[in-house]
Amino acid sequence: MECSGENQPDEVAEEQSCAAEGHKKSPKRRREMKRSRRRVNGPDQACSGSERRGHAESHDTPETSESSMKRLDKCRRAHFLHGPYPSTHFGPKACILPNPTSIMHIQDPVSQRLVWNKPALNVLVIRKIRDENLLEPFKELCSFLIQEKGLSVYVEKKVVEDEALMADESFCSIRRQLCTFREGFDDISDCIDLIVCLGGDGTLLYASSLFQGSVPPVMAFHLGSLGFLTPFKFESYKTEVDKVLAERSGHYNVTEQSFKLYIQEPNRAGNAAVVLRSRLKVKVLKGSLQRDQENGSVTHTHANPVTLQLQVLNEVVVDRGPSSYLSNVDLYLDGRLITSVQGDGVIVSTPTGSTAYAAAAGASMIHPNVPAIMVTPICPHSLSFRPIVVPAGVELMIALSPEARNTAWVSFDGRKRQEIQHGDSIKITTSCYPVPSLCCHGLVYDWFESLAECLHWNIRKKQTHLSDASDSTDTDT
Repeated sequence: MECSGENQPDEVAEEQSCAAEGHKKSPKRRREMKRSRRRVNGPDQACSGSERRGHAESHDTPETSESSMKRLDKCRRAHFLHGPYPSTHFGPKACILPNPTSIMHIQDPVSQRLVWNKPALNVLVIRKIRDENLLEPFKELCSFLIQEKGLSVYVEKKVVEDEALMADESFCSIRRQLCTFREGFDDISDCIDLIVCLGGDGTLLYASSLFQGSVPPVMAFHLGSLGFLTPFKFESYKTEVDKVLAERSGHYNVTEQSFKLYIQEPNRAGNAAVVLRSRLKVKVLKGSLQRDQENGSVTHTHANPVTLQLQVLNEVVVDRGPSSYLSNVDLYLDGRLITSVQGDGVIVSTPTGSTAYAAAAGASMIHPNVPAIMVTPICPHSLSFRPIVVPAGVELMIALSPEARNTAWVSFDGRKRQEIQHGDSIKITTSCYPVPSLCCHGLVYDWFESLAECLHWNIRKKQTHLSDASDSTDTDT
C-alpha cells in the first residue's frame, strides 16, 4: 500500500471528535488505535513524515512501461481475490477478543510459490498400478532423475516387482539403484523432498495417504483417465522438472503507479506456483458417545476412545451400506446438534473434494484456496436439504441417531471402509497439514482449465447473432 499522509486528516478529525465529546483517550487506547490502523493499512502506514513525503513525490513520476503494467494488473487481480485484511476494531469501544494463539490470515496467491531452502535430493515416484501404458514413462522418468539429475528415487516395492519391469534388461541397472518401501511398514515421511505422480487423480490421493503429517511438494503428470488434479503434461517432463528443481533465490521488484505494490518476479521468486489443498483431520471414536437430552450436547465417556486417525484429501463419506433402510445420522457442529440426515448418507469434503463425489451429489464446486468444509447429503428424503458450506475452523461430528434402524458405513477417500455402530462417532475438522500441489500455469488458471477440459463446465453451442435487425422481436416504442 502507498505510504502517504492521506490518513492524517482522519486522525485529526478523530482527535477533534473525541475532544468535542469531552473525553481524552488514554495512552492504552491510543496504542490500540495505532495497532488497528497498522493492521488495516499495512506496515507502510507506520513510516515517518519524511518517508511519506518521499513516497508522495515518487508518485509524480510513475513507471509506465508495458511490462510493469502487466505485472501490476496480474498482481492486482490476485491481491483482491481474497479481499483485504478485515479491521478488528468496531467503533470507538468494541473489538474482537484478542487471542495470542490464533492469527487472522488471508493468503495472497501471488506469494504461494515454491522455494527450496536446501537442494532436493530424494524424490518419490508414484506410478499407477496395473497400467502397462505407464511402464515407458516410468522408466524414462527414473532414468532421468538418477542419471541426469543425480537424485535418489524412492518407489513402492510392488512397483519394482512388476513382471514387465523385471523382464526389461535395459532397465536393470536403474532398478538396482531404486530405493523401495512398503506402505504401512516403512516410514518415509522424513526423507522425501519431492513427490512425482504418474497417473490420474488417484495417484495424488494415494500420495496424500502416505504422509499423515507434513507433505512434500507434489508434481502430478496427467497419465490417467480424468486428470482434474494433474495439470502437467508428460511430453515436457524434463523441462518441467528442471524448473521445479532449479535453485533460485527470492527477488522482489517494486513498481509504482497510483499506489505502491511489491510484485514477485515469476521467473526469479520461487520455482513454481503452489496451491495448498487443505485436508480433513478425521478421528473415529468407538463406543464412547453419551448424549445430553436437555441441551443436545454430547460427551465421551472413555479417556482415549480414538481407534483411527487419518488425513483425508477429498472427502469422508458416511452411507447406509448394504442395508435397505434409510441412513439416519446426527450432525453436530462444535458439540451442538444442527440436523439429522435421513437418506442414503452424507459427504463431508474439502474444496478439493468438491469436484469429486460432492459434485455428483449436487454440491457447488469450490476453488481449493477457499478455506471451507462442505456438507452434502446423498439422496436426502427431504426437498429442502441443500448442501452447505461451513468455516474451515469448526469441528463436525457424525453419529448414528438413537432412532436409527441400522448401522452406517464410513470411508475415507474411498479407502479403509468400516462400520459405524450406536455409540460410535466421527470427528472431522480442517487439518494443519495441506497438500502443496504444484501448478503448471497458475492457481486460478489451472483450476478453470480442469473444469473445462475434464468436466466440460458450461459447454453449449454458441448463440448466433441476428443478421438483420428486422429479425429482432424487440420493437421501438
